[in-house]
Amino acid sequence: MTKNLDNEGLKTIADKYDLFYIDLWGVVHNGIKLHEKAIFVLKELSKLNKKFILLTNAPRPNEAVKIFLEKMGMDNELRDHVFTSGEASLNYLKKFHNHDKFFHIGPPRDFDLFKDFKNNQSIDLNDSQYLLCSGLFDEYDEDLKYYKDLLEKHINKKMVCTNPDLIVDRGNERELCAGSVAMVFEKMGGEVVYFGKPYAEVYNQSIDNKNKKILSIGDNLNTDIKGANLLNYDSLLISNGVHRNEIMNQGIEQIAKKYETVVNYIQSDLKW
Repeated sequence: MTKNLDNEGLKTIADKYDLFYIDLWGVVHNGIKLHEKAIFVLKELSKLNKKFILLTNAPRPNEAVKIFLEKMGMDNELRDHVFTSGEASLNYLKKFHNHDKFFHIGPPRDFDLFKDFKNNQSIDLNDSQYLLCSGLFDEYDEDLKYYKDLLEKHINKKMVCTNPDLIVDRGNERELCAGSVAMVFEKMGGEVVYFGKPYAEVYNQSIDNKNKKILSIGDNLNTDIKGANLLNYDSLLISNGVHRNEIMNQGIEQIAKKYETVVNYIQSDLKW
């Protein structure tokens, strides 16, 4: 049974946990502005000397996301807690594909993901050894059939997906993410290596999490909550995120069952 914390707040359960994994997009900000109640939560956790990681499926290095948050007005001491799926991807690529040619699928704003090995980028798909997917091309940001046609002769190549999210809400606009392209590629028979929630690597790289009681907070059942379930962490779902209409229409118990997840707690928005 999922417990609703809207009236009681996170403060009523905070003492139970040593470490908090907190999603950024959909929890701490909406892609345009910070959520002040969530910022207050982070400051209160800091006062209690609780460890927390702002764990995001952003397909960019840690520093790029910190700069993005700085522009939104987030304090430096809070930005220091950021860890991204892009950073986890980079660590893997530098170790196993440092000299391999890749074809990048994603918008120009993600180029800083591979600036350290930009000379390995191939503009010709046929000459690439693997596919690096960080998102969708700006001119084909709603057309998944384009990617099916583009990649159908290249399913023998491995795809590295730096953001497993299928969708994200930027303000009131819903956008497709890299995970949607990766899903198309997998359905065609291609191999995908994912970095980000719900996969364990991004959690383990971000901080020493051994022997800690952990709460994972996020708005996405497929990534934040499923990741918590796979790693035996407790979970808190923010219901005003990507699943808000489903939850509003069917209720959390039904939606959690639909996504084959266990949700320990729920809040409309993250608040203390």
